[in-house]
Amino acid sequence: MKAEILYGFHPVNEALSASRRTIHEIYIAEQKTSRRIERIALAAGRKNLPIQKVSPASLQRIAGNVSHQGIAAKVTPFPLADVALLVDSALSGDHPAFILLLDNVVDPHNLGAILRTAVCVGADGVIIPKDRSAFPTPAVSKISSGALEYIRLALVNNMVRTIQMLKDRGVRIVGLDQNATDSIFTADFTGAMGLIIGGEEKGIRPLVRKTCDCLISIPQMDKVGSLNASVAGAIVMYESYRQRWVLEKSS
Repeated sequence: MKAEILYGFHPVNEALSASRRTIHEIYIAEQKTSRRIERIALAAGRKNLPIQKVSPASLQRIAGNVSHQGIAAKVTPFPLADVALLVDSALSGDHPAFILLLDNVVDPHNLGAILRTAVCVGADGVIIPKDRSAFPTPAVSKISSGALEYIRLALVNNMVRTIQMLKDRGVRIVGLDQNATDSIFTADFTGAMGLIIGGEEKGIRPLVRKTCDCLISIPQMDKVGSLNASVAGAIVMYESYRQRWVLEKSS
């Protein structure tokens, strides 16, 4: 059975909490003690999971990264969602669907940061292409502070076809484009929608851009270039959150 190594307190802790992966074994650095690691050890003990104490050098070899924080876990790969089931679940929920689509986001740091924000705003799922994209690796789980362990994420062969499927099912597609004339401050984020965030250099690909129902931009005071993809995504996702949850509940 394939396995990978999660490393760092939050990824291991959230994998234990989310219970979406099979955890084969947990590794803790010898003489590395903290309340956080003790809590993980107790939780693992309640689940009868094997815990192995290893030297710091051995743990670094196991984790393949120096940022292991004294703990790692051998786990099954991240459980990808079927895109059709993801969409069905989003549309059958008790609130309008909010699905995030990432096009050309190839930097794992951006992917991890975006996924953490997506969990914070209650996104129903994330869709990424199988090519030209960062993947949900242990590094991304670490960057997301373990938020990856809760997200529903699907890989698709054809983003344009997937977007058309969403549109056919009544999902409005909004693309984030720095050259768009419409601003996020006037955009409507209510109702079932899919938000497309483009990559670090070229943004949304032209064919994907053409499928959008509308394009929006984030106003800037100075011409210092576009915002980082994860920062821009966070701004738009929280404006969506404000409209879909805060304003709706106060009305």
